[in-house]
Amino acid sequence: MRFLTLLLTLIICAACMADGPYVELKGERFSVELAQTQQKQALGLMFRESMPQDHGMLFLFPVEAMRSFWMKNTKIPLDIFYFDADLKLVSVSENTPPCRSQRCPGYPSTGPAKYVLELNAGKAAELGVQPGDQLQLYLEH
Repeated sequence: MRFLTLLLTLIICAACMADGPYVELKGERFSVELAQTQQKQALGLMFRESMPQDHGMLFLFPVEAMRSFWMKNTKIPLDIFYFDADLKLVSVSENTPPCRSQRCPGYPSTGPAKYVLELNAGKAAELGVQPGDQLQLYLEH
């Protein structure tokens, strides 16, 4: 009986973990890793060899501001989406290449942003995003 209880608990916990935070953009769902601390934001997606097509990283900032991201030590090309406090798309840096040099360029937003979403390169074109498109957040379950 203890084994059955343990097994059931593990199954339930696995189901909860599989349904972690996610966002929806243009009707497509992406599981996201949250970057809420300065340490997590500084590390971002550095050193990753790949990322599943339905995954990304969501950066949450306390206030809207002009944002600029760089690709130092990032090994995969990304689309970088900038969203304002109302979760409306401000701008996108599409097909942002990895940077392997000491001096890496910045990729700034064209307006103030509070949220930044990084997805695999090509997603912006695939989704056909436009400024003003709405991001939906599902961060708690």
